[in-house]
Amino acid sequence: LLERVRRPVRGDYRIAVLSLKGGVGKTTTAVGLGSTFASLRGDRVIAVDANPDLGTLGQRIPRQTDSTVRDLLADPAIHRYSDVRAHTSQAPSRLEVLASERDPAAAEAFSEEEYRGVMAILQRYYNIILTDCGTGLSHSAMRGVLDLADALILVSSPALDGARSAGATLDWLAGHGFGHLIARSVVVLSSARPGSSSIDTDQLAQHFLTRCRAVQPIVFDDHLAEGADIDLELLNRRTRRGFVELAATVAEDFGGTGLR
Repeated sequence: LLERVRRPVRGDYRIAVLSLKGGVGKTTTAVGLGSTFASLRGDRVIAVDANPDLGTLGQRIPRQTDSTVRDLLADPAIHRYSDVRAHTSQAPSRLEVLASERDPAAAEAFSEEEYRGVMAILQRYYNIILTDCGTGLSHSAMRGVLDLADALILVSSPALDGARSAGATLDWLAGHGFGHLIARSVVVLSSARPGSSSIDTDQLAQHFLTRCRAVQPIVFDDHLAEGADIDLELLNRRTRRGFVELAATVAEDFGGTGLR
């Protein structure tokens, strides 16, 4: 697994983490996956909050700065890595996070052009870039997110409504010019509640495997459910292994970045 996780990246690799349904563990998955990559690899990994609805990504690691995506764009003196680092917070795992605006009016205005501007900066300094998306597929920045993504992580609960939302997301992608991303997407079945689901998760996984590259379950974890800072050291063994398996699966595609 570690050998697969540490597969070299040529240039940069961009991962969009999305879900049409809130409360299924999308931001948790973004931080868990990003933290796993950052802790097990030697290169730079960053997660960007592109949620226009007061995204919480910046609240899931210790805050070191009040800077946001907008502050990074407004900085006229970005010449080296340390200039970008002044705008990010870093978790103990070494994952860096670039937070979203906390003002709803300003956050709503975060556009595709601004997202592309942020990515143009980050691509010069980071090897793996995760974007934590909002739940809406139609807001402006989302077209830029999907256009620049090398791969998708589609987060669903192991329940029928979550699976239907995930399926609707795949249908939307196919109908809006992003069908090529479906075959490069990984579905995460994230259990937000303790106890086993009445849904047959193996059957659910087989359903998604007819369209997507892989399916990875992430079991319920008390530490993740707290909604506070995420520390890999505090995860139970099954959850932590689930994130390592997810990272290994995503990394298998690192050699395919020249396909876009």
